[in-house]
Amino acid sequence: MSNALHNLKPAKGSVRQRKRVGRGQGSGRGGTSTRGHKGAQSRSGYSRKRAFEGGQTPLQMRVPKRGFKNINRVDFVPLNLNKLQHIATKHNLSTVDFDALRELRIVKKTDKVKVLGNGELSSALRVHLHAFSAKAKQAIEDAGGTATSIG
Repeated sequence: MSNALHNLKPAKGSVRQRKRVGRGQGSGRGGTSTRGHKGAQSRSGYSRKRAFEGGQTPLQMRVPKRGFKNINRVDFVPLNLNKLQHIATKHNLSTVDFDALRELRIVKKTDKVKVLGNGELSSALRVHLHAFSAKAKQAIEDAGGTATSIG
C-alpha cells in the first residue's frame, strides 16, 4: 500500500495516549490520581521554589558571604594615548572632548572616561575628559597639548 495524503498516519509506537487520571477506581488511576498520599505535592497549585532542597538549608544560605560592593566606586572607561591619537588623526580633531567621543559612539552618555598613558602622541591635542593618569597628563603636555579634567 502506498503512502498518500489520505492514508498517512504516525509510525507504530511513536504516539502514546495521554494518561487519564482521576477517572474512578476502575481506571487504575483514581483515588489519589498518581500523586501519592497527602503532602504539598499532592495538592493543586503546588510549585516548588527554585532553590528548594526539601527543607534542608539551601546552598546559598549555607555558603558564607564574602567581600562587599563599594557603592561609591566610580567606573571609568579607559582610553589610552595611542587610541586617542588614532581617533584624532582619523577624524581630524584638534580637541577631544566627551561630546566628540559620544558622537563617534566610543562612549555612552553615562560613562566617565579616564585617559591612560599607554602609547605616544604625535600631535598637540586639547583633551577635556573626566580623569587622567599622571603619565598620560605629562605625555599630552609634552606633546604641546592641554589636559583638562571635567566634572
